[in-house]
Amino acid sequence: MRLTTKGRFAVTAMIDLALRQSGGPVTLAAISQRQQISLSYLEQLFGKLRRHDLVESTRGPGGGYSLGRKASEITVADIIVSVDEPLDATQCAGKQNCLGKAGPCMTHELWATLNQRMVEFLDSVTLQKLVDDQVAKGGTVESEPAVKPIRVNAPNSVFALGNAFPKSRTGYRRAAG
Repeated sequence: MRLTTKGRFAVTAMIDLALRQSGGPVTLAAISQRQQISLSYLEQLFGKLRRHDLVESTRGPGGGYSLGRKASEITVADIIVSVDEPLDATQCAGKQNCLGKAGPCMTHELWATLNQRMVEFLDSVTLQKLVDDQVAKGGTVESEPAVKPIRVNAPNSVFALGNAFPKSRTGYRRAAG
């Protein structure tokens, strides 16, 4: 079995997100910077994670991503499968068309059993356990700085703009100047 960077990066990004989401949604740009993962690659991965309800997105200022379920309810297998990472060590992708003269190839059962054990193991490791391991190692957990809303003291429509000018003696508003 070969676990590619897609699965590794997805798990790493999910740990980073779980560590920091207590301060509100976490931006992909921040994860990208901390973990040295391309932002466009993270966007692709998080699109798949969102479709599998592992993360939720919040739009707008102060937006970002948060977990779609509790970290204790998300397994490493959930993450890897959601980003389309194959967990298959067989040559035939489990189709049993790796036929030799007497049926499936001689090592088919070995690799099929390995697949089963890998899935069982990855399904037994929760995101919460990985987060707890990071905290136990002394990993720093700082939340992202909160984005403060910008207050603009300006008219928000043509009508409000017109009302911003004083009325003249004729009852019409005139522009200052």
